Amino acid sequence: MLAVRLENRSVSVRSEAPPRRPPGSALIRMLQAGICNTDLELQRGYYGFRGTPGHEFVGEVLEADDRTWIGERVVGEINLACGRCEWCAQGLGRHCPKRKVLGIVKHPGAFRELLTLPERNLHRIPKKIAIGHAVFVEPLAAACEILDQATIPRGAVVAVLGDGKLGLLVGQVLKAHGAEVHQYGRHKEKLRIAADLDIDTRMIRKKTPQAAYQWVVDATGSSAGLRQAITMTKPRGAVILKSTMHGLVRLDTAPVIVNEITLVGSRCGRFEPALKLLETGRVKVESLISEVIPLARAREAFRRAAAPGVLKVLLHA
Repeated sequence: MLAVRLENRSVSVRSEAPPRRPPGSALIRMLQAGICNTDLELQRGYYGFRGTPGHEFVGEVLEADDRTWIGERVVGEINLACGRCEWCAQGLGRHCPKRKVLGIVKHPGAFRELLTLPERNLHRIPKKIAIGHAVFVEPLAAACEILDQATIPRGAVVAVLGDGKLGLLVGQVLKAHGAEVHQYGRHKEKLRIAADLDIDTRMIRKKTPQAAYQWVVDATGSSAGLRQAITMTKPRGAVILKSTMHGLVRLDTAPVIVNEITLVGSRCGRFEPALKLLETGRVKVESLISEVIPLARAREAFRRAAAPGVLKVLLHA
């Protein structure tokens, strides 16, 4: 089978033996998978990663202990928790200290023709959701996690910094929740996607409003964006951090302390609300797909995904 490999900042495609299916896991044929910012950061050296990346995927189950899964189109939660530790007992498997993470930590990812995942990680895709749209379930779940972490009332005004893939999903999720979203970005063509969905869009200038928002979401993927988010937050407001960055971030903590600002780290989320938003059409992702490229041309796909102005690049087997 074909599999993508990242090593020493380079992308290659090679032939590998199919993976063995452990007990309790499913063997899955990858149908489509999405290149996200985390994959690009892994290529740049994040986590010292070497191996097969990819954690946003749609697949068809070929083998499973529970035969009702066979033939189903599925997406999969990326954290493989041990199920036995203190954190797992509290329902916090996404923070299990022994966890593996699909395509990131100690478990080969979805950028290959065949992959395995525990059956407990799988979710069936409703028939209404197209395969290419279902690839967005994982990042959309990450956007939905904000509402599990912060009590944002309907009608509240929320600033979202960033007009990339995740920022545009966050804006839609918050709008579907009933918030008044102000989407800030640097790219007119990307902001137009949000504007077409009736979201208030604003270009980031040298100066942004100071102490103007109770809630600010940083999805810029840059340390400068985080600093900007802090200056935009009211005293005792909250900044929700959705950016994954390689390297250290320089931050003046004085305004955080003086203004008693809460910083909320936000990562993976539950798949159920994401699937519901896609099934009901309350979140639309078609305009976020820039290209669909065969797995065999993964090197080209990574170059395209890293190019300015490009949103989601999908791989297909």
